[in-house]
Amino acid sequence: MAYLLSVTLLWAFSFSLIGVYLAGQVDAWFSVFIRIALAALIFLPFLKIQQMDKSLAARIMMIGAVQLGLMYVFYYHSFLYLSVPEVLLFSVMTPIYVTLLNDALDKRFKPQFFLVAVISVLGAVAIRYGNISSDFWFGLLLVQGANLCFAIGQVAYSRLMSDSKLDHKTVFGWFFIGALCVATVCYISFGNPDKLPTTTTQWGILLYLGTIASGLGYFAWNKGATKVNVGTLAIMNNLLIPAGILVNLLIWNKQADLLRLSIGAVIIVAALVLNHFLSKKPETLVKN
Repeated sequence: MAYLLSVTLLWAFSFSLIGVYLAGQVDAWFSVFIRIALAALIFLPFLKIQQMDKSLAARIMMIGAVQLGLMYVFYYHSFLYLSVPEVLLFSVMTPIYVTLLNDALDKRFKPQFFLVAVISVLGAVAIRYGNISSDFWFGLLLVQGANLCFAIGQVAYSRLMSDSKLDHKTVFGWFFIGALCVATVCYISFGNPDKLPTTTTQWGILLYLGTIASGLGYFAWNKGATKVNVGTLAIMNNLLIPAGILVNLLIWNKQADLLRLSIGAVIIVAALVLNHFLSKKPETLVKN
């Protein structure tokens, strides 16, 4: 729990830093590439390549490619269509995806997730009622793509490493190498070299996001995910949302439409409460 709580506080500032200083100003593909590359550099010295099982390394790379590489592709571009509070609120589906994926792997299905998802979408629509455009729907889909990738990574890493005796820091470099493969291909294919960072502030934010928020943050979050059940993991995913919104509203976005934001938030929270009561009991991420 301590790992997850510390990362929640750390990540609360990341959303606003991206939305205010990078989105629309610095090429999103470059931001993803440099952030992951910096994170990879932190853990490369800890890799024990000779002693590492190649199959395990490949699986960790695949997890990193999805949870971080693909997730960032969706996540960074969503800021071009949505405000920071909207991106945060629409991230509320992540814990539901975590539970749904865990149930699917255990060959179970709970129809309540569809109902909760529909209610959450209604909450999202309430926030933008009267100003819904194709950009809004595209932004919403981008966030859901990021949520799904993040959920897949959490479930896969927890199941893979929960019973492992390996020191997490000696294998986590493979996670970032997998993510870097995706980021490199995307930047080479779609990046715009004319939109690189131009200010010390932008470079400083990318340095912070790469080394601290991504490097240390994802290591601590995934390690923490191996030590809690799915119910606790869901709660910690949701705790990030109010923390991030509070930071954004207090520091950067004081002119936000608080009424609509509040109405939408109430609807989304109601969906989570409904999901809690429809769930019979908390379940572990790893089947015993």
